[in-house]
Amino acid sequence: MAIKIRLTRGGRKKRPFYRVVATNSTSPRDGRFLEIIGTYDPLKDPAEVNINTEKLNKWLNRGAKPSNTVRSILHKAAQAQ
Repeated sequence: MAIKIRLTRGGRKKRPFYRVVATNSTSPRDGRFLEIIGTYDPLKDPAEVNINTEKLNKWLNRGAKPSNTVRSILHKAAQAQ
């Protein structure tokens, strides 16, 4: 079972809101997940990213692989701080 850190979409039509979650790589995008790690709101200017670093590090140490999008979001959030 491969664990991925990826986004799940919420919100309404044309108003996206995303959760950053740890999930099994075979589960659907908005399906079952193991834990919520944070949130991402692309509609705010600048985009709002809230990540619990303790949870993120826990899953990365367990071997979870972030998706390309999550990796990009984390990189941009680190540069902004």
